Parts: sequence; C-alpha cells; structure tokens
Amino acid sequence: MTRTKSLAWAGGATYVLVLGLLVAAAPRASGMVHGVGALLAVSLLLGVVRRMPLVALGMALLGSTAAVAGPPNAGQESLSASYQGQFLSYVAVDLVLAFIVATCARRAAIIAVAGSLGVQILVVGVFAHGDGLAVNEVCSVLALTASCMAGLLARERSEHAVALYAQEVAEAVTAERLRIARELHDMVAHSIGIIAIQAGVGSRVIQSQPAEAREALRAIEATSRETLAGLRRTVVSLRQADGSATVPEQPSLAPSPGLGDIERLAEATAGAGVRVDVHRIGRQRPVPADIELSAYRIVQEALTNVVRHANTDRCRVVVDHGDEELSVEVVDNGRGGDGSSTGFGIIGMRERAGLLGGRLSAGPRPEGGFRVAARLPLPEPVGVPMEAQ
Repeated sequence: MTRTKSLAWAGGATYVLVLGLLVAAAPRASGMVHGVGALLAVSLLLGVVRRMPLVALGMALLGSTAAVAGPPNAGQESLSASYQGQFLSYVAVDLVLAFIVATCARRAAIIAVAGSLGVQILVVGVFAHGDGLAVNEVCSVLALTASCMAGLLARERSEHAVALYAQEVAEAVTAERLRIARELHDMVAHSIGIIAIQAGVGSRVIQSQPAEAREALRAIEATSRETLAGLRRTVVSLRQADGSATVPEQPSLAPSPGLGDIERLAEATAGAGVRVDVHRIGRQRPVPADIELSAYRIVQEALTNVVRHANTDRCRVVVDHGDEELSVEVVDNGRGGDGSSTGFGIIGMRERAGLLGGRLSAGPRPEGGFRVAARLPLPEPVGVPMEAQ
C-alpha cells in the first residue's frame, strides 16, 4: 500500500516536471505541440487519479492551463496560428472528470464538473482569438459534456451490476432457506409422527403388555437418535459453509438418503403401526442424486401423512423406473380426505416435483383411501436401446 502511494506521488511529481519542461523549455513550439504534450502527460497522473481523483483533477487543470497560457515567442502575425490546437490539453482534464463522475459521490462530481467548466470557459475566452472564440468555447463545452455522459453511463452500469449481484445473492439465500426448510420439515415431521404414535402405544400398554411398551420406547429412542444425528449434520454443514464457527473434524457426512433407503423407511413406519408394502417396477439403475433425494422425501412425507391422518394399518409404495421418468406412488386404504390440509407437506412435495420439472398429484381415491403420485423426468432416456427390426 505504501509503495503504491509512493508511485502515485512520483507520477504526480513527474507530471509537474514534464509540463514545466514543455512550457519553459519549448517556448517556440506551436500550440498543437503544447496541447498534445499536456494530453499525453496526463497518463502520469493515473496513480493519483485512482487514489485522490479530486487532487488529480486540480493538477490536470493547472497543467492544462499552463500549457495554454505559456505564450509562444512568435510574432503577432503568427500568434493565431501558434495557439491553434493548444486547447487540446483540456481533453486530459475531461478524461479525469469522466473518472470522477463514474466513481465519486454525486456532490463531489457536481462540484468538479462546475469548477472544470468555469475554468475552461474562462481560459478559452481569454486566449482564443477572433472567429475561433465561439468555436473553441463550443468544442470545450461539448468535450466536457461527452466526458460527463461517459462517466454517467459507466456509473449506471456499475450500479446496475451491483444491484444484479445483490438480487442474485438474495435469490440464492431465499432458495437455500427454502431447501433447508423442506429438508428439516421432511426429516422432523416424519420422525415426530412416528415418535408420537409409539409414545401413544407405549402409554396404553405399559401396564398390560410391558414387552410391547419396551419395544415402543426402543423405537422412540432409535428414531429420535436418527433425527438428532440428521439435525446435527445439517447444522454442522451450515456452520461450515458460513465459516462463523469452528467444528471438530469428522470423517465424513452421511450421504443423502435415496431410493435404496425406502425399505428402511418402511421398517420405521411399520414400527409406528402401519405396514408398508414396497414394490419396484422396471430395471433399477443409477438415478441423479437430486431426483433420488426428492423421490425419497416425497415417499417419506406421504408415509408421514398416512401415519398421522389415514387411520389405517397398511399402505403400498410403488417405485417405477421408467425409460424417461421416475415414478413413485403411495396408496393407502384409510379414511382418505380432500387433500386440502393447511400444513406444508403436500405443498413441499409439489415444490420438490416442480423444481425438477415433474408433477405431483395427491387426492382421495374413488374406491377409498388416499393416493400420492409423483412423476420426475430423467435428464435423458436411459432405457435399453431398441433392437433393429
């Protein structure tokens, strides 16, 4: 940082030296030479412009004015020709001004524009001659206006980019919050539903059938431990991503559940008093992780609703590995319902299916009971190629 500052001030000092040599050591040079030389010399102020743009603007104004005011030693008859093109030095001021308009506060930019405009009009009015006065004044104003417009466009583009980035960050945060909410809901709702059923069973049979009561307590313990472990994994991953806390190193986080865990899910549901018959159709093959997780969560939520609301002791889960889509279906023969629960279960299932471009239907069956069916399209057909006819 100190080195950069030293280089900036060295560039500023070199700029002053070059302008002094240009005006004092080349008094017979034409105005065009002075103007172009001052314009090229402004590149030495790059470091000062980036660190102190208003100071750089002041130095550029002084240097450009010195290039204009340094009178050439020429005769009166060639005076007008000698000054021709000398006002090009103010293009350097306009370049610095464009940077100020693009990066500095609006109040500072307005003051800089007003000061530069006043100085240029005054200097051009004093040193322009004859018919060139009006032309030079107009050209100076137009050049300054163009530089201000370029600075404003750059400023708006930068502000727009910042706004777009902020919007993308907000959308990413919202999407992540929704994903976490779905995961926690699916995990906790299923487990708490099973725990509630087992606790009710245990309280009813603790006196008459202590063995069944012990089994219910074991199921409650196992389910609660599994849920607690899942919550811990979620919290640990969030804190690691946030970087706000240091957690002890662990071997690895458990993989996300998938279609291979449906049988284990069925066993846990059976412990809550609902037998689950799992049927698989089609050739089983690898499925993208996001589709597999969503299918598992849909089945999990549907089984949770069966345990909590269906008032039945049996249901069926069908997993169909199609060529173009993966289908899961959960059907029970309970008391049905209209599917208009005020909870978030069915809404979450529809969101999961919709995010993958799929569709979900949930509602009572004409013959009784309730049916949840989801169709999740696969990225590309993975079926066995048809043999040539």
